[in-house]
Amino acid sequence: MNAFPYDRSYTAEHEWVMLAPGAPMPDAPVRVGITTVAVEALGDLVHIDLPAVGSTVEAGSPCGEVESTKAVSEIYSPASGRVTLINTAALDDPALVGSDPYGAGWLFAVLPTGTSELLTAAQYAEKTSQ
Repeated sequence: MNAFPYDRSYTAEHEWVMLAPGAPMPDAPVRVGITTVAVEALGDLVHIDLPAVGSTVEAGSPCGEVESTKAVSEIYSPASGRVTLINTAALDDPALVGSDPYGAGWLFAVLPTGTSELLTAAQYAEKTSQ
C-alpha cells in the first residue's frame, strides 16, 4: 500500500503538484512529478522528456514523456502556467524518479495560473485503491 503525501494534489493521470488541496493559487513556482502508482506501472525509467524552461503548459494537456523498459507514457501537466525550472538530475538519471518520486525525483516547476481537476491524497488513494 502506498502512502501519498497530503501536502500536494493529484491528477487522475498519476501526476502530483505541490499545491495543498483547496489552497489558493500561489505566486511562486510549484513542483510537479509522477506518483508511485505511475512509477510502479512503468517499471525502470530510462528516459524523460520535459517541457523547456520558459514554455507554457496547459492543465490536463500532455507536456512531456517518461520512457521505461516497458512503455512510453505521457506526462500531463496538473497546472497551467510557465515552466520555471526542470530537474536536470532526473533527466541525467531517470532512476531517481523511480527511487524518490515525491522528493528528489520531481520533474519540473511551474508558475501556476490555474489547475486541472485535482484530487486530494485520500481521493487519489481511493481512486487507485492504494
